[in-house]
Amino acid sequence: MKRLFALFFLLVPGLVFASESEQTHPFMTSSAIGYVVVALFVVGYLLVMTEEFTHLRKSKPMLLVAGIIWAIIAYVYGQQGFSHEVEAAARHDLEEYAELFLFLLVAMTYVNALTERGMFEALRAWLVRKGFTFGQLFWITGILAFFISPVADNLTTALIMCAVVLAVGASNTRFVALSCINIVVAANAGGAFSPFGDITTLMVWQKGIVEFWDFFKLFVPSAVNFLVPAAIMYLYIPRVSPDPIQENVAMKPGAKAIGVLFLATIITAVSFHNFLHLPPVLGMMTGLAYLQIFGYFLRRKEFRAGAIANTRKITPFDVFNKIAYVEWDTLLFFYGVVMSVAGLGFLGYLAVLSESIYTQLGATNANIIVGILSAIVDNIPVMFAVLSMNPDMPIGQWLLVTLTAGVGGSLLSIGSAAGVALMGQARGKYTFFSHLKWTPVIALGYAASIWVHMLINKSLF
Repeated sequence: MKRLFALFFLLVPGLVFASESEQTHPFMTSSAIGYVVVALFVVGYLLVMTEEFTHLRKSKPMLLVAGIIWAIIAYVYGQQGFSHEVEAAARHDLEEYAELFLFLLVAMTYVNALTERGMFEALRAWLVRKGFTFGQLFWITGILAFFISPVADNLTTALIMCAVVLAVGASNTRFVALSCINIVVAANAGGAFSPFGDITTLMVWQKGIVEFWDFFKLFVPSAVNFLVPAAIMYLYIPRVSPDPIQENVAMKPGAKAIGVLFLATIITAVSFHNFLHLPPVLGMMTGLAYLQIFGYFLRRKEFRAGAIANTRKITPFDVFNKIAYVEWDTLLFFYGVVMSVAGLGFLGYLAVLSESIYTQLGATNANIIVGILSAIVDNIPVMFAVLSMNPDMPIGQWLLVTLTAGVGGSLLSIGSAAGVALMGQARGKYTFFSHLKWTPVIALGYAASIWVHMLINKSLF
């Protein structure tokens, strides 16, 4: 293997090192090796973007690309005597990922537990049997998506609300399409003002750049981002009422208690960070213990209930099953992105990008562009790149890029996990082009949210 690496690099001419005074190692942004690494990342990400057609899970190419990128970096810099610097950088980036991974693992486990206990399904059934008009359902599903996504992830929220829309109005294509667009915009906007609402906001909070309560200064701009396009699209919702559907879904025992424990876990994470100055992930892992201990007693209770009823139909609660069904593809994709972008940063590309965008264009223009890029490229690598650049910006600008990265994905249906998922769930009714038709209206909300943020939070700039 070592000979193969040596042969490969002998065939690639012209290593050009660009030194930086603050760097402990030379940059390689103008070298052939640098170009190879960039090409690898681009190819990997193209495979991610074609997941809908190839059905190749997005984590697979990114895991491979991350490994190859760091293998190349380790070999090349090792030949120059910088092996220690490579190892230190890789360990540092791996530690950052581990904190986010464990945090998300706990949050996803709680959401899965609430799903298995039937809380979200009970909410869906309640909405379906209430007999709301299409116009009322348009607003109710949008508002619920806006307020649920700050706690649950925007993907889960969008799927639940879309299930309501399809249950009552599947025969009306216009209603389904407009409601799905509204749900995607609302879920993405709702996640932008909460540290727990999106991976990007979580990254900013975990990095210590924005304090927990400062995120809520984005509530009004996020609401504007949702309400402006919703108000316009509402004018085109059919003015009819669907036939009422009688459906009752009972929550399983422990559903409400798990919801309370989830809230307690969030409070614990915030308290660990704000009062004890510990990483929030320690609070989240402590909160996982709440669920595990409660699950122990709930499982024993359900075992006894099954024995008394002499039936095997009761499946006792098992917290480890909830961990098993978290979005592992997303978590592993996140690893691949973090390590790949970190590799590009080690080579010096993020420093060059920061200089060309933030210095030459200015922070405001750069942060607006970041949001637009999030509609084309997943907002995770975009935000991680910004955090790695760490441009010198006031808190107002950091909140701006948090807002734009969170809501920018709504501009296209492929710009967020929520949009991609709903295209599959409402296949044939909510499509890329049905969303694209309303992109100018969504862009109006995007611009309005930026203007409102800069107006009401001008003291932070």
